[in-house]
Amino acid sequence: MSLAAYQRVAHIAETPRRTEQRLFSEITGALGAAWEGGRRGCALMPELHRNRELWSALSADCGTPGNGLPDGLRASIISLALWVDRFTSDVVAGREPVEPLLDVNRAMMEGLGAP
Repeated sequence: MSLAAYQRVAHIAETPRRTEQRLFSEITGALGAAWEGGRRGCALMPELHRNRELWSALSADCGTPGNGLPDGLRASIISLALWVDRFTSDVVAGREPVEPLLDVNRAMMEGLGAP
């Protein structure tokens, strides 16, 4: 089996939890690398936008009837998503550093990695 075929099968077999963890890892890595590379404000928009999209999708999913997560956890994720949206605007404006966003993403990755 070729590497590309293996990657397609691995991606299909991935659990939703693992998919979320992988996305957080990719987005957090890209955002951290851009920040470490000296990009600031609007220059971070591609990475910040992708991070906002991830959090927006999580928030929308948590607001969907039938979501299997406990109500308190769903509310916390929605609250974090709202914070991420507001804080991202401050990062773009140069009023805040990106590290708090990275910290929240890393905490989510840890939580998703827990059994």
